[in-house]
Amino acid sequence: MDESLENAVVCKRPESVLVVVFTRSGEVLMMERTHPKGFWQSVTGSLAWGESPLHAARRELSEETGLLPASLRDLRVSVSFPICLPWRERYAPNHHTNLEHWFAQEIFSRHSIRLNREEHRQYRWLPWWEASRRATSHTNRNCIRFLFSGTFSMLRRFPQ
Repeated sequence: MDESLENAVVCKRPESVLVVVFTRSGEVLMMERTHPKGFWQSVTGSLAWGESPLHAARRELSEETGLLPASLRDLRVSVSFPICLPWRERYAPNHHTNLEHWFAQEIFSRHSIRLNREEHRQYRWLPWWEASRRATSHTNRNCIRFLFSGTFSMLRRFPQ
């Protein structure tokens, strides 16, 4: 078997989704990872080989929160970032960057969340500015700010 094909089957795909869940009043769901402790994030997850970003976003939202992706919105933003050293061993040796696709899920008000206890310790609903400060990942912070400031925020309030 070709070594690159073998790595593709065994190693994680260096492509992921980020789903920011927020309420109409501007609260954002943040979850603390089980490892490393103190790592706060929105819904995230890697794409399986052959999986589309939209399918991965729906799957991760359901797996990590128990929420149904009723109004999941593709923000049509994708960013690349270096894979952190603690996680790099999960990827093929030649993969050092990850491509992340941004999505948003607006809900009317806070919901109880069914956490996947293998991945997350706790969750909090925070005002968006507090959530953006709490997010450990710079891409997560940037996505929250993108949602609540500037052009996208205006489009969200006045749908066409």
